[in-house]
Amino acid sequence: MNVLELKSVTKRYGGFIAVDGVSLEIEQGKVLSLLGPSGCGKTTTLRIIAGFVSPDEGSVQIAGENVGELKPYERNVGLLFQDYALFPHMTVAQNVAYGMRYRGTPASTIPSRVKEMLSLVQLNGMDARYPNQLSGGQQQRVALARALATDPQIVLLDEPLSALDAKLRLELRIELKEILRSVGATTIVVTHDQEEALSLGDEVVVMHAGKIVQRGTPTQIYKTPANKFVAEFVGRSNWFHGTRQRRSNGGISSYVTGDGVEIRARSEQSDQQWTSDLCIRPENIHLVEGTGRELCQETENNVLQGVVLDVAPLGADVHVVVELQGKSRLLVIRKNVGRSQAPVPGQPVGAVFSMSDVLVF
Repeated sequence: MNVLELKSVTKRYGGFIAVDGVSLEIEQGKVLSLLGPSGCGKTTTLRIIAGFVSPDEGSVQIAGENVGELKPYERNVGLLFQDYALFPHMTVAQNVAYGMRYRGTPASTIPSRVKEMLSLVQLNGMDARYPNQLSGGQQQRVALARALATDPQIVLLDEPLSALDAKLRLELRIELKEILRSVGATTIVVTHDQEEALSLGDEVVVMHAGKIVQRGTPTQIYKTPANKFVAEFVGRSNWFHGTRQRRSNGGISSYVTGDGVEIRARSEQSDQQWTSDLCIRPENIHLVEGTGRELCQETENNVLQGVVLDVAPLGADVHVVVELQGKSRLLVIRKNVGRSQAPVPGQPVGAVFSMSDVLVF
Protein backbone atom coordinates (compact mmCIF):
# COMPACT_ATOMS: atom_id res chain seq x y z
CA MET A 1 0.00 0.00 0.00
CA ASN A 2 1.25 3.48 -0.90
CA VAL A 3 1.13 5.80 2.11
CA LEU A 4 2.03 8.84 0.01
CA GLU A 5 1.33 9.76 -3.60
CA LEU A 6 2.34 12.94 -5.37
CA LYS A 7 0.76 13.35 -8.79
CA SER A 8 2.27 15.82 -11.28
CA VAL A 9 3.09 18.36 -8.56
CA THR A 10 4.41 21.72 -9.77
CA LYS A 11 5.40 24.82 -7.78
CA ARG A 12 6.42 28.14 -9.32
CA TYR A 13 7.86 31.27 -7.77
CA GLY A 14 7.36 33.92 -10.40
CA GLY A 15 9.15 32.67 -13.50
CA PHE A 16 11.18 30.09 -11.54
CA ILE A 17 9.89 26.52 -11.46
CA ALA A 18 11.01 25.02 -8.13
CA VAL A 19 9.19 21.69 -8.58
CA ASP A 20 8.37 20.60 -12.11
CA GLY A 21 5.69 17.93 -12.55
CA VAL A 22 6.94 15.60 -9.81
CA SER A 23 5.11 12.29 -9.34
CA LEU A 24 6.21 10.17 -6.40
CA GLU A 25 4.90 7.37 -4.22
CA ILE A 26 6.20 5.56 -1.16
CA GLU A 27 5.09 2.29 0.37
CA GLN A 28 4.28 1.62 4.00
CA GLY A 29 7.38 1.25 6.19
CA LYS A 30 9.89 2.30 3.51
CA VAL A 31 12.59 4.96 3.82
CA LEU A 32 13.00 7.14 0.73
CA SER A 33 15.93 9.53 0.30
CA LEU A 34 15.44 12.69 -1.76
CA LEU A 35 18.92 13.60 -2.97
CA GLY A 36 20.12 16.55 -4.99
CA PRO A 37 22.10 19.81 -4.97
CA SER A 38 20.86 23.06 -3.44
CA GLY A 39 17.99 24.50 -5.42
CA CYS A 40 16.95 21.22 -7.05
CA GLY A 41 13.47 21.25 -5.47
CA LYS A 42 13.83 18.57 -2.81
CA THR A 43 13.05 20.78 0.20
CA THR A 44 10.15 22.45 -1.60
CA THR A 45 8.77 18.97 -2.31
CA LEU A 46 9.07 18.12 1.39
CA ARG A 47 7.29 21.34 2.39
CA ILE A 48 4.49 20.59 -0.06
CA ILE A 49 3.98 17.19 1.57
CA ALA A 50 4.02 18.77 5.03
CA GLY A 51 1.51 21.45 3.98
CA PHE A 52 3.72 24.51 4.42
CA VAL A 53 3.69 25.16 0.66
CA SER A 54 0.71 24.79 -1.67
CA PRO A 55 1.42 23.40 -5.16
CA ASP A 56 0.25 25.34 -8.20
CA GLU A 57 -0.62 22.09 -9.96
CA GLY A 58 -1.02 18.45 -9.00
CA SER A 59 -2.20 16.67 -5.89
CA VAL A 60 -0.89 15.19 -2.65
CA GLN A 61 -2.51 12.09 -1.17
CA ILE A 62 -1.72 10.57 2.22
CA ALA A 63 -3.21 7.13 2.87
CA GLY A 64 -5.52 7.63 -0.09
CA GLU A 65 -6.86 11.01 1.11
CA ASN A 66 -6.30 14.20 -0.87
CA VAL A 67 -4.74 16.54 1.72
CA GLY A 68 -4.44 19.62 -0.48
CA GLU A 69 -6.93 21.58 1.64
CA LEU A 70 -5.56 20.45 5.00
CA LYS A 71 -3.29 22.65 7.12
CA PRO A 72 0.05 21.24 8.35
CA TYR A 73 -1.28 20.42 11.82
CA GLU A 74 -4.26 18.60 10.26
CA ARG A 75 -2.01 16.16 8.41
CA ASN A 76 -0.74 13.12 10.26
CA VAL A 77 2.89 13.96 9.47
CA GLY A 78 5.93 14.12 11.75
CA LEU A 79 8.60 16.63 10.78
CA LEU A 80 12.21 16.92 11.93
CA PHE A 81 13.53 20.33 10.93
CA GLN A 82 17.10 20.98 9.84
CA ASP A 83 17.74 23.17 12.92
CA TYR A 84 15.56 20.87 15.11
CA ALA A 85 13.29 23.86 16.11
CA LEU A 86 13.07 22.83 19.75
CA PHE A 87 11.22 25.21 22.07
CA PRO A 88 13.94 26.70 24.29
CA HIS A 89 11.55 27.47 27.18
CA MET A 90 10.29 23.88 27.34
CA THR A 91 11.93 20.85 28.88
CA VAL A 92 12.81 17.79 26.86
CA ALA A 93 9.63 16.06 28.02
CA GLN A 94 7.50 19.09 27.16
CA ASN A 95 9.02 19.32 23.69
CA VAL A 96 8.30 15.66 22.99
CA ALA A 97 4.74 15.98 24.34
CA TYR A 98 3.95 19.16 22.39
CA GLY A 99 2.56 17.54 19.24
CA MET A 100 0.53 15.01 21.16
CA ARG A 101 -1.22 17.72 23.18
CA TYR A 102 -2.37 19.46 20.01
CA ARG A 103 -3.45 16.31 18.18
CA GLY A 104 -5.91 15.05 20.73
CA THR A 105 -3.83 12.40 22.45
CA PRO A 106 -5.49 11.54 25.79
CA ALA A 107 -3.66 13.44 28.53
CA SER A 108 -3.41 10.30 30.66
CA THR A 109 -1.31 8.49 28.04
CA ILE A 110 1.11 11.32 27.23
CA PRO A 111 3.64 10.77 30.09
CA SER A 112 4.09 7.08 29.25
CA ARG A 113 4.43 7.87 25.54
CA VAL A 114 7.07 10.52 26.30
CA LYS A 115 8.98 8.01 28.40
CA GLU A 116 8.74 5.43 25.62
CA MET A 117 10.05 7.88 23.01
CA LEU A 118 12.96 9.07 25.18
CA SER A 119 13.95 5.45 25.79
CA LEU A 120 13.80 4.81 22.04
CA VAL A 121 16.29 7.63 21.35
CA GLN A 122 18.45 6.76 24.39
CA LEU A 123 17.68 9.87 26.43
CA ASN A 124 16.44 8.22 29.61
CA GLY A 125 16.67 10.54 32.61
CA MET A 126 16.96 13.74 30.54
CA ASP A 127 13.27 14.64 30.49
CA ALA A 128 13.71 17.66 32.81
CA ARG A 129 16.59 19.25 30.91
CA TYR A 130 16.24 22.21 28.55
CA PRO A 131 17.56 22.31 24.97
CA ASN A 132 20.48 24.60 25.91
CA GLN A 133 21.67 21.91 28.32
CA LEU A 134 21.98 19.34 25.54
CA SER A 135 24.63 18.58 22.94
CA GLY A 136 23.82 18.83 19.24
CA GLY A 137 23.38 15.08 18.98
CA GLN A 138 21.04 15.02 21.98
CA GLN A 139 18.96 17.85 20.51
CA GLN A 140 18.65 15.87 17.31
CA ARG A 141 17.36 12.88 19.29
CA VAL A 142 14.77 15.03 21.07
CA ALA A 143 13.53 16.40 17.75
CA LEU A 144 13.28 12.86 16.38
CA ALA A 145 11.38 11.68 19.46
CA ARG A 146 8.94 14.59 19.03
CA ALA A 147 8.44 13.72 15.34
CA LEU A 148 7.70 10.07 16.15
CA ALA A 149 5.62 10.64 19.29
CA THR A 150 2.33 11.26 17.46
CA ASP A 151 2.68 7.97 15.52
CA PRO A 152 2.55 9.80 12.19
CA GLN A 153 1.69 8.16 8.88
CA ILE A 154 4.80 9.77 7.35
CA VAL A 155 7.99 11.11 8.95
CA LEU A 156 9.73 13.92 7.05
CA LEU A 157 13.40 14.56 7.84
CA ASP A 158 14.91 17.75 6.42
CA GLU A 159 18.74 17.49 6.37
CA PRO A 160 18.54 15.75 9.77
CA LEU A 161 22.30 15.43 10.36
CA SER A 162 23.74 18.47 8.60
CA ALA A 163 24.29 20.48 11.79
CA LEU A 164 26.56 17.84 13.34
CA ASP A 165 30.29 17.24 12.98
CA ALA A 166 31.48 14.45 10.69
CA LYS A 167 32.17 11.79 13.33
CA LEU A 168 28.89 12.35 15.18
CA ARG A 169 27.03 12.46 11.87
CA LEU A 170 28.24 8.94 11.05
CA GLU A 171 27.33 7.59 14.48
CA LEU A 172 23.84 9.11 14.45
CA ARG A 173 23.24 8.03 10.85
CA ILE A 174 23.53 4.40 11.96
CA GLU A 175 21.39 5.04 15.03
CA LEU A 176 18.74 6.90 13.04
CA LYS A 177 18.45 4.03 10.57
CA GLU A 178 18.00 1.52 13.40
CA ILE A 179 15.30 3.66 15.07
CA LEU A 180 13.31 4.15 11.86
CA ARG A 181 13.42 0.41 11.16
CA SER A 182 12.45 -0.51 14.72
CA VAL A 183 9.25 1.58 14.60
CA GLY A 184 8.48 0.79 10.95
CA ALA A 185 8.18 4.48 10.13
CA THR A 186 7.39 5.47 6.55
CA THR A 187 10.03 8.13 6.03
CA ILE A 188 11.26 10.68 3.51
CA VAL A 189 14.77 12.02 4.11
CA VAL A 190 15.84 15.17 2.27
CA THR A 191 19.60 15.56 1.95
CA HIS A 192 22.37 16.81 -0.32
CA ASP A 193 24.80 14.36 1.32
CA GLN A 194 25.16 11.36 -0.98
CA GLU A 195 26.51 9.03 1.73
CA GLU A 196 23.58 9.91 3.97
CA ALA A 197 21.09 9.29 1.17
CA LEU A 198 22.62 5.98 0.11
CA SER A 199 22.97 4.64 3.65
CA LEU A 200 19.54 5.67 4.99
CA GLY A 201 17.26 5.06 2.04
CA ASP A 202 15.72 1.79 0.88
CA GLU A 203 15.39 3.76 -2.34
CA VAL A 204 16.96 7.00 -3.52
CA VAL A 205 15.31 9.66 -5.67
CA VAL A 206 17.77 12.01 -7.38
CA MET A 207 16.39 15.46 -8.25
CA HIS A 208 17.79 18.10 -10.58
CA ALA A 209 16.25 21.39 -11.71
CA GLY A 210 12.91 20.56 -10.13
CA LYS A 211 12.58 17.14 -11.76
CA ILE A 212 13.20 13.55 -10.73
CA VAL A 213 16.05 12.27 -12.91
CA GLN A 214 16.42 8.79 -11.41
CA ARG A 215 14.88 6.56 -8.77
CA GLY A 216 16.33 3.25 -7.64
CA THR A 217 18.06 1.31 -4.90
CA PRO A 218 21.33 2.78 -3.59
CA THR A 219 23.25 0.18 -5.61
CA GLN A 220 21.36 1.01 -8.81
CA ILE A 221 21.88 4.75 -8.37
CA TYR A 222 25.63 4.33 -7.84
CA LYS A 223 26.47 1.57 -10.29
CA THR A 224 24.02 2.30 -13.12
CA PRO A 225 23.42 6.07 -13.12
CA ALA A 226 20.80 7.16 -15.62
CA ASN A 227 22.80 10.08 -16.98
CA LYS A 228 25.97 12.11 -16.57
CA PHE A 229 24.45 14.36 -13.89
CA VAL A 230 23.70 11.43 -11.58
CA ALA A 231 27.11 9.88 -12.19
CA GLU A 232 28.84 13.17 -11.34
CA PHE A 233 26.72 13.96 -8.31
CA VAL A 234 26.78 10.52 -6.67
CA GLY A 235 30.31 9.41 -5.83
CA ARG A 236 33.75 10.34 -7.12
CA SER A 237 34.51 9.88 -10.80
CA ASN A 238 37.22 10.19 -13.40
CA TRP A 239 35.91 11.73 -16.62
CA PHE A 240 37.26 11.55 -20.16
CA HIS A 241 35.74 12.86 -23.37
CA GLY A 242 36.50 10.40 -26.15
CA THR A 243 35.93 9.94 -29.86
CA ARG A 244 35.09 6.40 -30.90
CA GLN A 245 37.60 4.95 -33.32
CA ARG A 246 36.06 1.53 -33.83
CA ARG A 247 33.44 -0.86 -32.51
CA SER A 248 33.71 -4.64 -32.58
CA ASN A 249 30.88 -7.08 -33.21
CA GLY A 250 30.94 -7.93 -29.51
CA GLY A 251 29.87 -4.43 -28.51
CA ILE A 252 33.35 -3.29 -27.48
CA SER A 253 34.12 0.29 -28.45
CA SER A 254 37.51 1.97 -28.45
CA TYR A 255 37.60 5.68 -27.56
CA VAL A 256 40.52 8.08 -27.87
CA THR A 257 40.64 11.29 -25.81
CA GLY A 258 42.05 14.61 -26.92
CA ASP A 259 45.26 13.72 -25.04
CA GLY A 260 45.61 10.47 -26.97
CA VAL A 261 44.53 8.17 -24.13
CA GLU A 262 42.75 5.07 -25.48
CA ILE A 263 39.96 3.53 -23.39
CA ARG A 264 37.90 0.49 -24.32
CA ALA A 265 34.35 0.01 -23.08
CA ARG A 266 31.36 -2.24 -23.51
CA SER A 267 28.86 0.17 -24.96
CA GLU A 268 25.31 0.05 -26.27
CA GLN A 269 25.83 3.32 -28.14
CA SER A 270 24.62 3.33 -31.72
CA ASP A 271 27.06 3.37 -34.63
CA GLN A 272 26.20 7.03 -35.17
CA GLN A 273 27.31 8.03 -31.65
CA TRP A 274 30.93 9.05 -32.25
CA THR A 275 31.76 11.10 -29.15
CA SER A 276 30.98 10.17 -25.57
CA ASP A 277 31.78 11.06 -21.97
CA LEU A 278 33.47 8.18 -20.18
CA CYS A 279 33.28 7.72 -16.40
CA ILE A 280 35.52 5.44 -14.32
CA ARG A 281 35.00 5.18 -10.57
CA PRO A 282 38.35 5.55 -8.75
CA GLU A 283 37.77 2.51 -6.53
CA ASN A 284 37.43 0.30 -9.64
CA ILE A 285 41.04 1.03 -10.67
CA HIS A 286 44.03 -0.85 -9.28
CA LEU A 287 47.66 0.02 -9.75
CA VAL A 288 50.49 -2.29 -10.78
CA GLU A 289 54.18 -1.52 -10.60
CA GLY A 290 55.93 -0.52 -13.78
CA THR A 291 53.90 0.12 -16.90
CA GLY A 292 51.64 -2.93 -16.75
CA ARG A 293 52.46 -3.79 -20.35
CA GLU A 294 52.08 -7.51 -19.61
CA LEU A 295 48.37 -6.91 -18.93
CA CYS A 296 47.67 -5.02 -22.13
CA GLN A 297 46.69 -8.17 -24.02
CA GLU A 298 44.01 -9.19 -21.53
CA THR A 299 40.72 -8.65 -23.36
CA GLU A 300 38.75 -7.35 -20.38
CA ASN A 301 41.34 -4.89 -19.09
CA ASN A 302 42.26 -1.33 -19.90
CA VAL A 303 45.83 -0.50 -18.86
CA LEU A 304 46.77 3.18 -18.81
CA GLN A 305 50.43 3.97 -18.28
CA GLY A 306 51.40 6.88 -16.09
CA VAL A 307 53.45 8.28 -13.23
CA VAL A 308 52.31 8.79 -9.65
CA LEU A 309 51.86 12.51 -9.06
CA ASP A 310 50.52 12.61 -5.50
CA VAL A 311 49.67 10.24 -2.64
CA ALA A 312 47.27 11.28 0.15
CA PRO A 313 46.68 8.83 3.05
CA LEU A 314 43.15 9.55 4.32
CA GLY A 315 42.59 7.10 7.12
CA ALA A 316 40.98 3.95 5.74
CA ASP A 317 41.64 5.05 2.14
CA VAL A 318 44.65 6.23 0.18
CA HIS A 319 44.03 8.64 -2.70
CA VAL A 320 46.58 8.33 -5.49
CA VAL A 321 46.73 10.80 -8.40
CA VAL A 322 48.31 9.39 -11.55
CA GLU A 323 49.44 11.61 -14.40
CA LEU A 324 48.82 9.99 -17.77
CA GLN A 325 50.19 10.92 -21.16
CA GLY A 326 49.15 14.35 -22.34
CA LYS A 327 48.86 15.52 -18.71
CA SER A 328 45.48 13.82 -18.12
CA ARG A 329 45.05 12.86 -14.48
CA LEU A 330 43.43 9.85 -12.87
CA LEU A 331 42.28 9.49 -9.26
CA VAL A 332 42.71 6.02 -7.77
CA ILE A 333 41.28 5.09 -4.36
CA ARG A 334 42.79 2.08 -2.65
CA LYS A 335 42.22 0.66 0.81
CA ASN A 336 44.83 1.38 3.44
CA VAL A 337 44.99 -2.19 4.76
CA GLY A 338 47.63 -4.65 5.86
CA ARG A 339 51.28 -3.89 5.25
CA SER A 340 50.94 -3.08 1.56
CA GLN A 341 53.04 -0.10 0.60
CA ALA A 342 51.43 2.82 -1.17
CA PRO A 343 53.15 4.00 -4.36
CA VAL A 344 55.37 7.05 -4.14
CA PRO A 345 55.40 10.21 -6.29
CA GLY A 346 57.42 9.76 -9.45
CA GLN A 347 56.87 5.99 -9.59
CA PRO A 348 55.83 4.55 -13.01
CA VAL A 349 52.59 2.57 -12.71
CA GLY A 350 49.95 0.89 -14.80
CA ALA A 351 46.34 1.84 -13.98
CA VAL A 352 44.20 -1.23 -14.63
CA PHE A 353 40.40 -1.36 -14.88
CA SER A 354 37.86 -3.53 -16.65
CA MET A 355 36.00 -2.43 -19.77
CA SER A 356 32.80 -3.29 -17.90
CA ASP A 357 33.62 -0.61 -15.28
CA VAL A 358 33.58 2.20 -17.85
CA LEU A 359 30.28 4.10 -17.89
CA VAL A 360 29.54 5.64 -21.28
CA PHE A 361 27.30 8.71 -21.70
